[in-house]
Amino acid sequence: MINEKIKQGIKKYGEELTAIRRKLHSEPELSWEEYETTKFVSDYLTQLGIEHRKTEPTGVIANIKGGKPGKTVALRADMDALPVEELNTELPYASKEKGKMHACGHDAHTAMLLIAAKVLNEQKEDIPGNVRLIFQPAEESVTGAKAMVEQGAVEGVDNVFGIHIWSQMPTNRVSCNPGPTFASADIFTVTFKGRGGHGAMPHDTIDAAVIASSFVMNVQSVVSRTINPLQPAVVTVGKMVVGTRFNVIAENAVIEGTVRCFDGATRDHIEKQLQIYAENVANVYGATAKVDYIRGSQAVINDEDSAKLVQQVAADAFGVESLYDEKPTMGGEDFSFYLDEVPGSFALVGSGNPEKDTEWAHHHGKFNVDEDALVTGSELYAQYAWVYLNK
Repeated sequence: MINEKIKQGIKKYGEELTAIRRKLHSEPELSWEEYETTKFVSDYLTQLGIEHRKTEPTGVIANIKGGKPGKTVALRADMDALPVEELNTELPYASKEKGKMHACGHDAHTAMLLIAAKVLNEQKEDIPGNVRLIFQPAEESVTGAKAMVEQGAVEGVDNVFGIHIWSQMPTNRVSCNPGPTFASADIFTVTFKGRGGHGAMPHDTIDAAVIASSFVMNVQSVVSRTINPLQPAVVTVGKMVVGTRFNVIAENAVIEGTVRCFDGATRDHIEKQLQIYAENVANVYGATAKVDYIRGSQAVINDEDSAKLVQQVAADAFGVESLYDEKPTMGGEDFSFYLDEVPGSFALVGSGNPEKDTEWAHHHGKFNVDEDALVTGSELYAQYAWVYLNK
């Protein structure tokens, strides 16, 4: 089923693929600041003669029109970096921007899709249908995919496919299971207001530090005691700001956290329970509570037919031994906004190699990609499009 010309073409451009990834890695741009990356992608597509348009304020949507009629499949790569300090300073392609780094592999995704586009474009006369290319900004802020959808990224699209480089999997292994893959990712903020005062006179105060601490300790029972244990969920408090001085009892406390799950009903339940817990903890101490709950990305739920097609393509292109059963992660991915519109799937391509020190967690300052995985990812993009349009 796979196209041998695509395989050979990806291999032929292997050095260029690595060079593009290294260039992007050394020049990271944060969410909604990907102006130079957008220009680079646009210029590259222009050189290939691929029709495209820039989206606002950053991002690119392109189309490869096949020589035969057929469906349209979309391929998506994200482009933004993170506010993380690069610790691999010895690398010749280390970040040139202090406090900014491609610590999640989006540089690899963009490079892989560019080379896939180049090879598909060379085969376009034989393609039955069209390939939509989505170079997306702001995945890390969970706002880019939604904006791209609003700007027409999946209009007329029949199927959408995305890839994420994954350092927790061995290099060149591919995982794409039907069903839940990434969790929904929400943000909550709880603001408690008590009554401040002198640290030596606690009886005249309502201590926001005690209230916030009580909430943090008790809110974990939302998952452990109100959620079906067979339904995965996480409530994490990542930040608490309280108090101004060692001998001043705090009047205000602000807590920030995240909620992760795969099921919509569970998500609704946790949001409601956070409100109930905050209000009741505040009432116990005579304080007030305000809860702000922001829904981020939806859970990424792979369409069964699409996921099985990815597995078939990977097995045909790289051998059955390349298939890997990676379990769902509580990490978030705004690829879900595309899946809300059209069926599709999201695959993981392993890049973890202890010999190359590329097993560091995503978002860590020492994160790096085993570049041997780039060819695998690029070919998977291209072969999936080819097989989907020809099936």
